[in-house]
Amino acid sequence: MAQAATTKTASPASATVTQPAAPRAPAMPTTKKKQGAQWIWEAKTRNGEVKKGEMEANDAAAVDARLKSLGLTPSKVRKKGIFDTDIALPGVGGATQKDLLIFTRQFATMIDAGLPLVQCLEILGSQTENPTMKRTIFAIKGRVEAGSTFSDALKDHPKIFDELYVQLCAAGEVGGILDTILNRLAAYKEKADKLARKVKGAMVYPTVVIMVAIGVTALLLLKVTPVFKKMFGDFGSALPGPTQFVVDISDWLVANFLYLIVGIIVVVVASTAFYRNKKGREIFDKVVLKAPLFGDLLRKVAVARFTRTLGTMVSSGVPILDALDVTAKTAGNRTIEAAIYYVRTKISEGKNIAGPLAETKVFPSMVVQMIGVGEATGAMDQMLNKIADFYDDEADAAVSALTALIEPILMVFLGGVVGGFLIAMYLPIFSIAGAIK
Repeated sequence: MAQAATTKTASPASATVTQPAAPRAPAMPTTKKKQGAQWIWEAKTRNGEVKKGEMEANDAAAVDARLKSLGLTPSKVRKKGIFDTDIALPGVGGATQKDLLIFTRQFATMIDAGLPLVQCLEILGSQTENPTMKRTIFAIKGRVEAGSTFSDALKDHPKIFDELYVQLCAAGEVGGILDTILNRLAAYKEKADKLARKVKGAMVYPTVVIMVAIGVTALLLLKVTPVFKKMFGDFGSALPGPTQFVVDISDWLVANFLYLIVGIIVVVVASTAFYRNKKGREIFDKVVLKAPLFGDLLRKVAVARFTRTLGTMVSSGVPILDALDVTAKTAGNRTIEAAIYYVRTKISEGKNIAGPLAETKVFPSMVVQMIGVGEATGAMDQMLNKIADFYDDEADAAVSALTALIEPILMVFLGGVVGGFLIAMYLPIFSIAGAIK
């Protein structure tokens, strides 16, 4: 019975995976879809059962047409408003990567145990505590019951199920190995999340120390230094050079504090606008890969993500052109993305993957050579996963080394700021004490 359900779901999806084989073809429907709005719908099946869900479309007529094509009779369609938006706070709503990982693992176990697809979704939707995930699972269940494939139902929820997830599930449906694909997806997301947490963890400590240093320095200059300045003025003697320097900075900061805050806001807004601009993002991503200390770490993380994503998709039976298209979109860096698209174009022209990879000069030569060997031996997916494991370890080691290097630098910086201030403030007192003696 479970096999029958899997076979029934799999057959319509074949066009989903094989159709985007032409260069850049898969990117077109995605772009179009992003322009639509979210619609909340309610419809009835032929048996009179009420179904609810969300759909992304350009207008209500498109939603009606799509529901009718699925054998549903629309009874209510309305545009999703601000009060329908889920709040992404812990325990309140918003599907997290942890929710998605748990769903994927449990779903794979149930499919592997032989449960029908719809029954799996019913059980998972009932036991899920996150309200956003619960509504999403039941909406997917409604689409599948109406005759849609599982992968097509996932496309209605791009904020939770990205293109990588959809493409792999489509490949699993076609090959009848959805449970295997889901297990691979869960393993992929676990490793990707582990790597991301390591990098974020490495950034937390220096960020906190820098913020503390800025706060302490501002407090000393704005509140403490004026008190010392008044006391030194009562003495009527000239201040030592370091003390005068600190007092001058304090005077400037007190006089221009509001202008400084406005300037910081302007810089932040301008930097954000520059980063969101296509050309600005390209420049930023290129510079970041060449930055001292962090550049090497980010390159290793990008290589690990590229090889892990491509290896997972190739081993799941996704065509290489489709796999490269999805891998480019999930690269997280425009320089890496452009390099992958260049490789994809060259492959569509009949070339192998190793040559164009080397031409981009973005990926390390070891990675290019190992991929070339994997391609020649017909084991590219295994080679890609080995490279990903290697660079995961490399990124982990780089994070540890970076943390060990940054810690003493920041401590010396913070100690120098506070110690320098104390010395500057006590120099006049020492001078006066010496003069009195």
